[in-house]
Amino acid sequence: MLQIKGLKHTYDGAAVICYPDWEVKEGNHAIILGNSGCGKTTLLHLIGGLMPPKEGTLEVAGENLSEKSKAKLDRFRGEHIGIVFQKPHLVRSLTVKENLTLSQYLAHKKTDSKRADEVLERLGIKELANRRVHQISQGQAQRVSIGRAVINNPKLLLADEPTASLDDENCQKVIDLLKSQAEKTGATLIVATHDHRVKSEFQNELDL
Repeated sequence: MLQIKGLKHTYDGAAVICYPDWEVKEGNHAIILGNSGCGKTTLLHLIGGLMPPKEGTLEVAGENLSEKSKAKLDRFRGEHIGIVFQKPHLVRSLTVKENLTLSQYLAHKKTDSKRADEVLERLGIKELANRRVHQISQGQAQRVSIGRAVINNPKLLLADEPTASLDDENCQKVIDLLKSQAEKTGATLIVATHDHRVKSEFQNELDL
């Protein structure tokens, strides 16, 4: 599912970030561990097709992202990758359900209301479907963010610091939720975090 070789990235001529070669097989759950500022989020954004790598090879689902234009990266991401950002970035003017169907629209997929209902029910928040973003809690917003990431049945599910501000109980709940949603959609899961509490949940680990 994922293969990285000789991957490097720089920001506006700043210090070069060199990433170790790494492989994650289809359907596996993996973790990227490291302190703040080590390049975890950047690597996740590279894997997610949010930016092109400066040097090296990055293959996702058999496609070499290093060779794709920004427009092709956007299309590929919409079709194959779901991302749970550290902050939910939900559209406040839309309802919870509309935030999910928006993901379908942006991925050039047919809007499927029943699929949105199914995802919300699976996440335990179906009763929130018609609420606006400002009417739900932070924890509920995080679940909506996960729902938005999995609604299009991605091949690859990425999560950036999903447990950073959570207590132990809720930390475990979020990791369990991410893993269960990945399994139900057949997705490969990669979590980037500095939270060593979740280290034991993953066998494939990349330390930065």
